[in-house]
Amino acid sequence: MNPTEFYKNLADDIRLKSILLIAKEGELCVCELMAALDEQSQPKISRHLAVLKSSGLLLTRKQKQWVFYAINPELPGWAKQVITLTLKDNLDFITPNSLALNLMGDRPKRIAICCK
Repeated sequence: MNPTEFYKNLADDIRLKSILLIAKEGELCVCELMAALDEQSQPKISRHLAVLKSSGLLLTRKQKQWVFYAINPELPGWAKQVITLTLKDNLDFITPNSLALNLMGDRPKRIAICCK
């Protein structure tokens, strides 16, 4: 991964928050990110996730019609370290988003609500 591409992908607020939330949670689906980011447009979130996936930052796992996104474990060490340190040192940046996600309940309950 080239550093310019990496940082360009994270220069958008939705993409950066999505990456940090996914890093914190392990994996998230579009509906969870919609709730966390208070974004009503599923296509908008999906477009941002597609950019992150096509750049190699995210991997997907399909479960029925739902797609779950996770950080690509094959990222170079420096890229993983940037994501990890950004999350660790900036939890307040995503606190409102994490709280919104937590309002959906724990993971099994969230999945039942939005990933039917």
